[in-house]
Amino acid sequence: MIKVLLADDHVVLKGLRFFLSTQKDIEIVGEAKSGKEAVRLARALRPDVILMDVRMPDMGGAEATAWIKRELPNSKILMLTSFVDQETVVTTLKSGASGYLLKDVEPDELAAAIRAAYRGEQPLHPEATNQLLNHLKAGEASEKDGFNALTPREKEVLREIVRGRGNREIAEALFITEKTVKTHVSNILSKLGLHDRTQAAILAVKNGWFEE
Repeated sequence: MIKVLLADDHVVLKGLRFFLSTQKDIEIVGEAKSGKEAVRLARALRPDVILMDVRMPDMGGAEATAWIKRELPNSKILMLTSFVDQETVVTTLKSGASGYLLKDVEPDELAAAIRAAYRGEQPLHPEATNQLLNHLKAGEASEKDGFNALTPREKEVLREIVRGRGNREIAEALFITEKTVKTHVSNILSKLGLHDRTQAAILAVKNGWFEE
C-alpha cells in the first residue's frame, strides 16, 4: 500500500479523496488543513506520498515541503495547486517537491501521478514543465550576460582561476599585483552573482567559456 497524506485547506480534495480511497494500492493515512499540521502529521505518520497545497494557513506548501524533506528525505511530495506561475513552480521544486500538478487533474491521472512519485519519478503538469524550462533558459541568459560584462582583464583572471591558480600565481602570470588580482576576483564574483572562486570556475567550465 502507498500511504498518502493530504495537505489542503480547501474542499476541492473531497472528490479526489473519495476516488483515491477506492484504489486498492493507495491508503489515505491522514489529512492536514495547514502547513504546520502537514509537518506534524508527516513526522507522526511517515507517509510515502504527500499531496501538498501551495497556499495554506500558518505555513506555505514550499516551506512545509522543505521541513518535511529535511526530516523525511524519502517522502515524496506532490504539489497540488491552482497556481502555475514561474516563481511558485521553481520555489516549490527547489524546496524538494517531487512533482507539480494542478487541481483540475483527472482522478485517474492523480492516482497515476501518486504511483509514479512513489516509484521515484517526477510527474509535472505540462505548464509547470514550461515554466521550469523558461526559468532555466533565463538563468543561462543571465550567466552569459554576466560573462559578457567582464572586462578583458577579468576574463584573463577567470581563465587562470579555471586553471586552478591562486592569487600569487595569477599575479605572476599576468604581471600584476596580488591586490589587483583580488580586486578582479571580487568584480568577477559580483558580475556573475557568485560567492566564491570555485563556483566561478565550475560555471566557466559548465558553459565552455574557455577552450581548455
